Amino acid sequence: MHKIVAVMVSVTTWLGTAVAQHTAAAQSKWIKKTGSGTLEYTGTAKGDRIIDFSYAGYKGGGVRIPEIPARVTVYPVAGDNAAHIQRIIDSVSQMPLQDGFRGAVVLAPGNYPCSQTIRLASDGIVLRGSGEASKIIMTGVPHVCFSIGENLKTERVGEAVFITDAYVPSGAHQFTVADGRNFSAGDEIAISKPVTDSWVHFMGMDALVRDGKEQTWITGELTTERTIRAVKNNVIMIEVPLTDSYDAHFTAPGTTVQKIRRTGEVKNVGLENLSIVAPEQSVTISQQHHSAIRVKGVADGWLRDLSISNTVNSIAVSGRRITVENIDIQHTASTIGAAKPADLSANGGQLLFNKCKIRGDNVFFLATGAKVSGPNVLLNCTFSGNGWIQPHQRWATGLLIDGCHVPDGGIDFMNRGEMGSGHGWSVGWAVAWNCVAKSYLNQQPPGAFNWVIGSSGERQQKAMPFDKEPFLPEGVYDSHNKPVEPLSLYLQQLKLRLGPRALENIGYKELR
Repeated sequence: MHKIVAVMVSVTTWLGTAVAQHTAAAQSKWIKKTGSGTLEYTGTAKGDRIIDFSYAGYKGGGVRIPEIPARVTVYPVAGDNAAHIQRIIDSVSQMPLQDGFRGAVVLAPGNYPCSQTIRLASDGIVLRGSGEASKIIMTGVPHVCFSIGENLKTERVGEAVFITDAYVPSGAHQFTVADGRNFSAGDEIAISKPVTDSWVHFMGMDALVRDGKEQTWITGELTTERTIRAVKNNVIMIEVPLTDSYDAHFTAPGTTVQKIRRTGEVKNVGLENLSIVAPEQSVTISQQHHSAIRVKGVADGWLRDLSISNTVNSIAVSGRRITVENIDIQHTASTIGAAKPADLSANGGQLLFNKCKIRGDNVFFLATGAKVSGPNVLLNCTFSGNGWIQPHQRWATGLLIDGCHVPDGGIDFMNRGEMGSGHGWSVGWAVAWNCVAKSYLNQQPPGAFNWVIGSSGERQQKAMPFDKEPFLPEGVYDSHNKPVEPLSLYLQQLKLRLGPRALENIGYKELR
């Protein structure tokens, strides 16, 4: 059986106290919990608001991860086990789908030395261990232990139409297009705004120079994929809110909407209940290294109840509606150099990282990739050591850090400037809610907001990297050093959207 932990939601260890009492919580200026339990949102002058993050997670949030019946049990063999495990996964991949699943491949207790990547590339496959007694021992040349998905292709179909609104705020569920006749409920669409010279200049990202060389922040377009909920005349209503704003002043010739078709996406796939052990690695991130898991082109999947030791750049997730929970990553050696690896990389949308633990130094506990559009959520995680939760590069949007503890490190919503190859403004419309950290670097991008609400820790102010001044404008700090109601923003939003059962489905009891 899997470790399914029921947690009474609370905020612990506030400024040395054991537990913050429910009655002692304050109210945020941006989201207030009413006596009936609903949430009242305060918007910006343009109508932007903190988004509803509750759509993050498996099947769009609030859905219990299923227990899939075993099809076959694998036992360790002498020598390298990678091909042995792969053959059995491939054989189950040929079985028919039943309710979206083919079945689980179960690893019996034992050690499984593996020198090659194990791939889950078909719908409906779950690879399950027998707890920490099932150990994948990474051997041979550095490689990724597990690759899940990877062959997604997205094709744009039909005519692209322009959005006609002068401004669509972050958090919006609808917008107006020039002609909505060819769109219907259920259509999957790409909303694409061009990266214009005027916007890059407005963001202050057109003068990045490092070592005498110009650095490029963003080119091309910023694309968000959504599903249409309804169409009324030329107004398109979408299921999941937008995580960025769309200002016609900076998007000439305009933001477009176009239907898309996906092929090669892997659905209903999971990896659970086992250990991954790599040899101790003290390397720079440019050197070859063992990594744990790569998820790419997956919809409605999960990683859960995994113990991971000594991998570098451990887990990277690209896809949608994916839950990563009860992951325990530990390092006995630190990576070398100023460039740091990311143990958790959020490179997709509607991703939920729930109750994860990391212990290690000189790491990004969680980072985001370029142009990532949420909503993405880091919920009730604890990260120990000299490291940071830090969106990493090139304008990710819609990230919630909820109830997380980083006692030795920081939570940074920042302009990374010329770092990397011109990472620049790394994130907009991000929220840290009722967190505890050693420090925060919360900076406000032009035309956008970042919020630190109900959280405790040192507030920092800094200039762009490599500069001493001027300090960049601070993002919003609200009720700093005093937790706010609701104690968990994600869980309260989920409860309001889907009811109390949705909390139970993801391992939480009713909020009291």
